[in-house]
Amino acid sequence: MPEARQISPEEIRRLRALHPEMRERDFARIQKLSEAELVAAFVGMGSVRLRPDVEAFLAGAPALGEVMCLTRNEHAVHEKIGVFEKTRFGQHASIVLGEEIDLRIFPTHWASAYAVEKPDKDGAVRRSLQFFDAAGTAVHKVHCRPETNLDAYQALVETLRTDEQLQTVEIRELNDTEVDTAAAQASAAQLREAWQGLTDTHQFFPMLKRLNLSRHQALKTIDRDYAWPLATNAASTMLERAAGSGLPIMAFVGSRGCIQIHSGPIEKVQAMGPWINVMDETFHLHLRADQIQEVWAVRKPTADGHVTSIEAFGADNKLIIQFFGQRQEGVDERAAWRTLIEGLPQLDQSTAA
Repeated sequence: MPEARQISPEEIRRLRALHPEMRERDFARIQKLSEAELVAAFVGMGSVRLRPDVEAFLAGAPALGEVMCLTRNEHAVHEKIGVFEKTRFGQHASIVLGEEIDLRIFPTHWASAYAVEKPDKDGAVRRSLQFFDAAGTAVHKVHCRPETNLDAYQALVETLRTDEQLQTVEIRELNDTEVDTAAAQASAAQLREAWQGLTDTHQFFPMLKRLNLSRHQALKTIDRDYAWPLATNAASTMLERAAGSGLPIMAFVGSRGCIQIHSGPIEKVQAMGPWINVMDETFHLHLRADQIQEVWAVRKPTADGHVTSIEAFGADNKLIIQFFGQRQEGVDERAAWRTLIEGLPQLDQSTAA
């Protein structure tokens, strides 16, 4: 988030009126605002302040019917059309396991929320539920579709509506450090022993926490039998090769408060400027390829054999996107996925920094 500045809701609205066509995220960045502050400035004028109550949200979301869910970070945007199914609330992690909408939600990072109504160019009203972290950065958005049940939408808005409809929101800077700088970090031998002992991919993040290593540090440290660097265009190459092949893949994009997952084949992949895009019927992915600084192929042991992923990082060594081959629990991953990954261009070590 850019360095914040003090600006009144009235001034935000005045500036916004001068740039009505600019995307909200772009406008907020240029004005050195958080997106939550921009949305809050229009409370009573298209925005309704809500409680960021994940449990109540998940209880009401299935009745919405078809929606478009959007989760993004700075360099990747993940959009899925579908319905909320198989929702399960947890204080630390909540889950949506629908056929199309597949989410991992971290409620402690949902700090503010709004219902937003905005007319489009044709005069129709676009409706969405927008959730933000404590820094005012969007963690997840749910957009209404023509098939969305608007009665259920209004009922959910009323359930979540706060008593105080303020046009300001308190934000604070968040620490993105993945490791405890005061604590000792594991050695290469300790990492190797722990990595070899994995039996499930869900054990990977707890392992990093226990060893006080970031994901990026772990990949650079572990033996090349488990992780090896690929060319920076490897993620784009994988998408292009997978498109139309029928090979089902999984694409994970996360914000601080939500990870959104696509599972299945992809069909339409196209590059537009610096973006590589998947433009399928129920799945859109927009990946800023020029912001990818490193790509790694990663093998993790499981009880069903190892699983292979592609992990792309930005200049800050933060994860942008992950890809896996889709597989069923208890079944080894598809040979076609492993072949695809092993055939991707590797990093030219002679030109590596």
